[in-house]
Amino acid sequence: TSLLLMAGIVVTVGLCRRLTRRRLRSHQRLCTFLLEMFSTFQICACTNELCLLGNVEPKPHTALTLTYGFTVLHGLTLTGSTCNPCGTLQPMRGGGMSVKTGGLKISAQFVAAVLARVFMHFIWSLEMAEPHFGALSQGCINPMQTTETQAFCIELLFSVVFQLTILRVESVNPKYKVHLIALLITMLVYAGGNLTGAIFNPALAFSLHADCFYDKFLSYSLVYWIAPSLGKFLILYIF
Repeated sequence: TSLLLMAGIVVTVGLCRRLTRRRLRSHQRLCTFLLEMFSTFQICACTNELCLLGNVEPKPHTALTLTYGFTVLHGLTLTGSTCNPCGTLQPMRGGGMSVKTGGLKISAQFVAAVLARVFMHFIWSLEMAEPHFGALSQGCINPMQTTETQAFCIELLFSVVFQLTILRVESVNPKYKVHLIALLITMLVYAGGNLTGAIFNPALAFSLHADCFYDKFLSYSLVYWIAPSLGKFLILYIF
């Protein structure tokens, strides 16, 4: 049921993106906003569901396999979208994107993060699958299983590694690149998922752990917003 749900989300988002391109091509800003919003919604909604499947046996093989598979699927279906505020900073800094367009995309990403969370909470309330039972009563599922300093360093390091890899594989054939990126993300999740969740995406972090941001805003904004953003700026400075 969970796999069918995520597949349905991917198909629906694909149809919405195609319809947006056809009908709103003349409205450039609105088209840009909606395409980025739909794409980020897909990633946030699917990842919310994947988090519930993290305890499915055998652990962690099932979760890692699903992470790899859906990362490849996202890469193949969401071409042209960054779905990560940190990824939007690079073309803004390099002059390839205006500040208005970059701000529009980042706004779309956070709007999608909220919409995905609301949508998934509605789906979980229907209790269509066993992992959904009791999902709404869990509140803040603290992803930080280490100190704030260590969590900050881990998210910073993972952001640097991820963004550096994105830059280095730009010239790789797209059909190979998507697998390289998926493999990297899976390896990072395996390495640090039990410590911080290995998110390195501010919008996705907010969608997954909004309750935790409400309870401990300073700690979570430092680890899941500032750390990955700082990692991106370090990469931009080095290059």
